[in-house]
Formats: sequence, C-alpha cells, structure tokens
Amino acid sequence: MTDDFAPASFWDDRYDRSDYLFGTRPAGFVEQQAHHIPDNARVLAVADGEGRNSVWLAKRGMDVTAMDNSQVGLGKARALAAQEGVRVEFQYADILSYAWAAESYDAVLGVYFQFLSPDDRPAVFHGFDAAVRPGGLLMIHGFAPRQVDYGTGGPGKVENMYTLDLLHDAFPGYEVLHEADYDAHVDSGEGHNGTAALIDFVARKPAA
Repeated sequence: MTDDFAPASFWDDRYDRSDYLFGTRPAGFVEQQAHHIPDNARVLAVADGEGRNSVWLAKRGMDVTAMDNSQVGLGKARALAAQEGVRVEFQYADILSYAWAAESYDAVLGVYFQFLSPDDRPAVFHGFDAAVRPGGLLMIHGFAPRQVDYGTGGPGKVENMYTLDLLHDAFPGYEVLHEADYDAHVDSGEGHNGTAALIDFVARKPAA
C-alpha cells in the first residue's frame, strides 16, 4: 500500500462545509449511462463521498450500497438521502481495505476515485471484479491524463488518471457496452468545474 490515497481527514476537511462540495446532482456519466443498469438492481457506489450518485440511483428504485472513508461525507450523504426520501445503505470503509463481497452486485460504480495510486489500483480493481456478479455491470468514470493540464479537478497526478487501454487491460473478457475519451464542461459544485478530460467505461462481466 502506498500513501498516495487521500486519508479520511483530507476528505473530512473538504466536506466540512454548509453546502455540497460536488453539488447534489449526480455526475453526468451516471445520468447518461444509468439506462444500462437493470430495474431494481443491487448497486455498489464506491467512494461516493456526499452521496450524490447513490441517492440519485436510489430515487430510481435501485437497492444501493455506498461506501466512503469520510464520516463527514457520509453524514451529508445520509442527510441528502433523508431529504430525497430514499434509503441507501451507507458504509464507512477505506477503499484500500474494503471487504469486497463476492459476486453480490448487479452493478459496481466508481466515479472520480483517482487519488488511488497505480500501485494500489490493481487490488481495488480486483475487488471491483469480485463484487460484480457474472453478467453484471462495471461502470467507471474519471479523468484522462490531460486533465492535469486543465486543472479543473482531480489529484493533479498523471499516473493516477485513466486511459481506455488501462481499463481494457484491467478487466479482460468484459464486454464493453460504452467507452469514451473526451473533453466536456463539468459543473459539479466547487469541486469540479470547467472543461475536463474524461473517461467513460461501462462493461459487462462475462457470465459464469
């Protein structure tokens, strides 16, 4: 394990504010690609922070578990879920030591978890693969390497960013349903705002 991944105290400090750092609307990727997820699916939202993605999915009838390593973020996520009148199972956990439940989820969603270093990434991706049931979905969204030059979000480390080749190599045998490497305007609160270099990856795990 390296020390690149931002500790809970880092996120507690960032989330300790009256508003939502990244807003309360889901990431555009989630809105645009949620149609791939079956009705009433069991979904794991990884490192979901203040809950914007998990709450939105729960509003659409999905059985959502969301994990994060910030107690402050989880408190705000619970408040958002209560405000929207939905139930989400929130778990306080570190992505580097999370107990991935084998083949438990219809979909695993990871959005902007790029404080994860290249050394730690394989173990976490292995956890993603373990948690998705055969025939289930993997949904990853984040920044491409050129994002470092844009400076509109993310950790500012090229080696932490994604490429489509990297994701193909990490999940061999998966059927890719959607992939894209593109620039777009992001308006997600104060945390992500402006032109960003983005990667989308939606793939289906091979059936058993």
